[in-house]
Order: sequence, then C-alpha cells, then structure tokens
Amino acid sequence: MAGEGDVASMTGAATETGVVLGGLGSPPTLGAVVELVGDPTRDEVRLPNRPESAATARRLAEAVLRQGWAAPATTAEHAVLLVSELVGNAVRHTGASTFGLRMHRRRGRLRIEVRDPSRGLPCLLPVTEMDTSGRGLWLVDRLADRWGVDLLPRGKSTWFEMRLPDPR
Repeated sequence: MAGEGDVASMTGAATETGVVLGGLGSPPTLGAVVELVGDPTRDEVRLPNRPESAATARRLAEAVLRQGWAAPATTAEHAVLLVSELVGNAVRHTGASTFGLRMHRRRGRLRIEVRDPSRGLPCLLPVTEMDTSGRGLWLVDRLADRWGVDLLPRGKSTWFEMRLPDPR
C-alpha cells in the first residue's frame, strides 16, 4: 500500500498506466487498483487534493463495489457517483493537501467516507433545474439511504450509506 508520502507519485503512476483512471478497454482489476493506491476497505487511502483524484477515487470505489463486494450494478453506479461528489467537495472546498477515502461493509450496508482536515460543514442547498453547480449533496441526499458528517479531532468525515445484499 502506498504510504502517505508516496500518494502523489502512486496516483501519478496509476494515471500514466491507465490502471486506476481506466481508459479504453476493461475496468481495472481490484488487485491492480489496490496495489497502486491502497485498499480503502482495510485502511484509509490518502489521495492528493487535486481534481484528478476524483477519477482515482471513482475507479477504486468501482473496483471494490463490483469485484470485491459484488454489488448490484445500480447500487455500484450510484455509490461511485456519490464518491465523486464527496471527493469533488473535498477538493473544491477544504484547502487540504490530501483527503482520505474509506469503505466499510457491515450487515447488508455499505458505508463510504471521505475524510479531510477541514471542520467546515457541507450544506445541503436547494437546487433548481437551471443550477449549474451545488447539486453534489442534493444527489447524495437523493441516492443514499443515509448520509451525514462526523466531526473528528482534526477535521471531518462526510459519509453515506446504502443497502447492499449480504454475500451468499
């Protein structure tokens, strides 16, 4: 797993090879993604606070959901979209140098957390059809079964939960 000091170089290497960010062809394998950036089901994966990290986080979440947890297609698609929204908020609004991604599966539920060092709370804003931004938390609120923000000693964890069938 990449150490915190190696995250930028590992994300760059993953981008160059197309393993994490994907490209033309089949989705990356869970093993390939985990080897390059870490396993968010075991430890928090730290990613640099750059827009391209949203693509890395999406590919990582997609690999875990589809290959590791065999999530139904719709659940996986919605969860990957919500990961992108939470990561986008962390990148745009926190000013942090890195953020963390963590994924849990317990008793028929998945929980995905994006952690950052800012204690500024996200706001769910009303949106209209004509709005060109501000829809991230609105999507989280609509697609997740539950979501929230936990204040941490140094920062916060913004999370969402969705139902997930238990493995047979």
